[in-house]
Amino acid sequence: MNVELLITGWLTANASLLREGASAEESIRFPVPAYVVETATERILVDTGLHPAAVADPAGFYGSPPGLALFGFEQELSIADQVDLTTITKVVLTHLHFDHAGALALVPAAVPVVVQRAEWAAGHDDAAIRRNFYLPQAYAGTERKVELVDGDHDLLGDGSVRLLLTPGHTPGHQSVRIGDLVLGADVTHFASGLDDHRFPVFGDDRAAQGRSAERLKGLRDAGLTVLPGHDADVLRPGPLLVGAARR
Repeated sequence: MNVELLITGWLTANASLLREGASAEESIRFPVPAYVVETATERILVDTGLHPAAVADPAGFYGSPPGLALFGFEQELSIADQVDLTTITKVVLTHLHFDHAGALALVPAAVPVVVQRAEWAAGHDDAAIRRNFYLPQAYAGTERKVELVDGDHDLLGDGSVRLLLTPGHTPGHQSVRIGDLVLGADVTHFASGLDDHRFPVFGDDRAAQGRSAERLKGLRDAGLTVLPGHDADVLRPGPLLVGAARR
């Protein structure tokens, strides 16, 4: 089992937006990761990162939705520049925010996408779209097969890749466990969030996000490696070490 971390771009935003209690006088530049999980029979892309057209012209690509101007966009290499997307067999989306699902259109339409049913429903509900700052251009408008899952899910049927329902940041946010490695995604943007619960000021359900953080903290404290969503001090591109799953 091989897992590689890729950086698909960078976003910059006010620190007070990203971490509760942070100074409004500071900004944080943070990486936008995606992951390739390779097994004997599958090549799974976890999240897709930023679409290059959105980086070049965010307002033009997304139609100037409220709040988009709060983020600065950068990209050196898109997911398509780093991975032969014709070799991907599945895409797992941790959630539907533009920095996680934004480049889905670059993946061949024959490749299915796996997402929590609650997340997909929220991404197609007008009120939930506004509340969660979804940008439907990131994930809509395709005939791609969508595999909807409910709660924790054994992705390949052999226990090697497990999807963990970790809601709160969005209604159907999920993390991904591969052996003793957990891709926590945006349960916490930063590694310290598992302990201090200083989440971004935006989010669907803070109490649920706190419970999800405690769940991942329990896995971390049991000896697993839990990666946060956007921590520049933790997320370094390259292969990741994966050990056997711990019960």
